[in-house]
Amino acid sequence: MRAMVLERPGELLNLVERPDPLPSDGEVRVRVSACGVCRTDLHVVDGELPNPKLPIVPGHEIVGRIDQVGRNAGRLAIGMRVGIPWLGQTCGHCRFCREGKENLCDNPKFTGYTRDGGYASHVIADAAYVFSLSETGDDVAAAPLLCAGLIGWRSLKLAGDGKNIGLYGFGAAAHIIAQVARWQGRNVFAFTRSGDAAGQAFAKRLGACWAGNSDEPPPEQLDCAIIYAPVGALVPAALRAARKGGRVVCAGIHMSDIPSFPYSILWEERELVSVANLTRRDGEEFFEIVPRAGIVTQTTPYPLLRANDALSDLRSGRLEGAAVLVP
Repeated sequence: MRAMVLERPGELLNLVERPDPLPSDGEVRVRVSACGVCRTDLHVVDGELPNPKLPIVPGHEIVGRIDQVGRNAGRLAIGMRVGIPWLGQTCGHCRFCREGKENLCDNPKFTGYTRDGGYASHVIADAAYVFSLSETGDDVAAAPLLCAGLIGWRSLKLAGDGKNIGLYGFGAAAHIIAQVARWQGRNVFAFTRSGDAAGQAFAKRLGACWAGNSDEPPPEQLDCAIIYAPVGALVPAALRAARKGGRVVCAGIHMSDIPSFPYSILWEERELVSVANLTRRDGEEFFEIVPRAGIVTQTTPYPLLRANDALSDLRSGRLEGAAVLVP
């Protein structure tokens, strides 16, 4: 197998040839056909997330087909089209797992962070955390759904059902969730980097009723807002844009420090919450919605060998939608 491997945080990924991995009990091997490039991958590569398994193969928006099955793999069989997400395994017995909150497991494993991921020709996955995918649709188009879509869906649920919703940072997750929100009949207000005319035009093409700079107020108060950009300064901005009783959701796994802000913009029962990881139930719900909402992803494919270029383009904001690696 071939894999792009991170040896040490802050360095470029290196192409490595390895023996084909073999699945153990309860595991499957998947031949990767597409792997999305997520901002969380950047946080791993840039050393912003602590204690990754090193060396590590990044990538957790994986679409492919099972080509080998270990014992006790349950419903999964060779040839099935599947998706592999960020949540790679949970302990099943901590307080949070027992309460149905496996996204908060005390001893989890994460694909592309603490177990090898999809920047490769093959990947091993715990069979219990693999999603069966329908045979319809393109693999490259489906890849961003495995994290940008899933964490976007969880953050949208947590935001509540407010009519006016603000999306801060119009990248891979926001461009998917904007489509879901419009399908639900909401008004989408898109916030981009200052002066990002292309990004704002992209948001409007996807149905946003307004698109502007993240440092300017929207034309109407927001019932809720989701912050996808890893920029702590957006928290006070979103709180100022929210109506009384509004909710602001921080959807990233990593964010720069939140600056101090006056209590007055949190007062009047505004809420500030965060989203952590996902549950398998989130995935089941979301993949039922995808065809009903008619979600179309905007993707830019890169060959596996250009993984460093894809990460660089994401880091610098040169992408509309999502980058996807194709082995």
